[in-house]
Amino acid sequence: MSISTAPIESKKKISSVAFHTLGCKLNFSESSYISKSLEENDFKIVEFNEYADAYVINTCSVTENADNKFRYFVKQALKINPEAFIAAIGCYAQLKPKELLSVDGVDLVLGAADKFNLLDCLKNIDHSKKNHSCNINEVNFFKESYSLNHRTRAFLKVQDGCDYKCSFCTIPLARGKSRSNTISNVIDNVKKIASQNIKEIVLTGINLGDFGKTSNKANNSNFLNLIKELDILDLDLRFRISSIEPNLLSDEIIEFVSTSKKFVHHFHIPLQSGSDTILKLMRRRYDADLFESRINKINELMPNACIGVDVIVGFPGEDDDRFLESMSFLEALDISYLHVFSYSERDNTHAITLPNIVQSNIRSKRSKLLRILSSRKKGDFYKKHLGSTHNVLFESENKNGFIEGFSSNYLRFRREWDSSLAGSVVKSNFTEIDSEGFAI
Repeated sequence: MSISTAPIESKKKISSVAFHTLGCKLNFSESSYISKSLEENDFKIVEFNEYADAYVINTCSVTENADNKFRYFVKQALKINPEAFIAAIGCYAQLKPKELLSVDGVDLVLGAADKFNLLDCLKNIDHSKKNHSCNINEVNFFKESYSLNHRTRAFLKVQDGCDYKCSFCTIPLARGKSRSNTISNVIDNVKKIASQNIKEIVLTGINLGDFGKTSNKANNSNFLNLIKELDILDLDLRFRISSIEPNLLSDEIIEFVSTSKKFVHHFHIPLQSGSDTILKLMRRRYDADLFESRINKINELMPNACIGVDVIVGFPGEDDDRFLESMSFLEALDISYLHVFSYSERDNTHAITLPNIVQSNIRSKRSKLLRILSSRKKGDFYKKHLGSTHNVLFESENKNGFIEGFSSNYLRFRREWDSSLAGSVVKSNFTEIDSEGFAI
């Protein structure tokens, strides 16, 4: 990271703000929404590696690594401006507000209910240390947001929170109960996004398939209703579904996407383990057979589909036999890539009470094995599509003389830089795979 600096000044009224976001796409959509609201109120938004009066870090609580990253970025901000006002918002801010406030340089902590009040906090700045956390059980409102970030693809939040009780997860403690936007509001947001010449919208949520819950009560809508309504909009764009739980990815949803005009053939489905024994310990709501049936259904109806899978290694109780069971299950699945995570102990979860802890060096070795498997799966997926033609949405950034983009089924394309392609969907022939794994 290159760093720009400015002379040290005493703390004063804030006029410039920089953001850094950790964690999931939902966090990115919320950061974008908050920064946009600041910009509309005459704050100057700058890059995080530039001098700013205030630095805002949108935190994540999923892994211990995210905790460490928070401290790293606080230090980076203070290197640029030692007198900067630093605010922590988001999931980790909700879970451990006192711990974050104790970090040298941190002035403000905003939890789940208050992060969208950042504008008021910066307008009426109080340089004494402040902590605004809340009882997460009282957070029952839905705050819509979406990210643009001057790209051709936007992330639109349609759902928040989670009612599941997975034994390893802190998200329900950080974001509260499941709740959703309304279909009509989602459509309004889609139209606003489309007016910005965005060509693809990624639907995001903590538990996306749970869409339809509002104020902790089920309404008449559900995720299938939502995507059907979006599919008939007279707009020149395509939709992508972000991560969706396998037990909520119904045959009806899969069948609809297979014939959809606008929804692309790309699914990201969390498995976490291919061992039913471990899935039970994780308190997941499906078994390996159900997961496999979803994969088979997708491939039956959409043989060109890209399928990504989340996996956790080193969960308590995962001995060598259970790991090999999980790895064999993944090897046999017709999927495209893996997102591999080493299990990370989190406070206030059931998993930390479980026996048979897996040593960190073993977790690391297993992660490497699954990442090798993922590379092989991805390579096979790309080779399968050699010689085919795809609609590729090219991005607007010049990356060292190249322009990059994704096909509808998530093949990463690269061409020599051509500004006329930026922000456009272009029919592209896939003739070979370059040395870095791009389709060219």
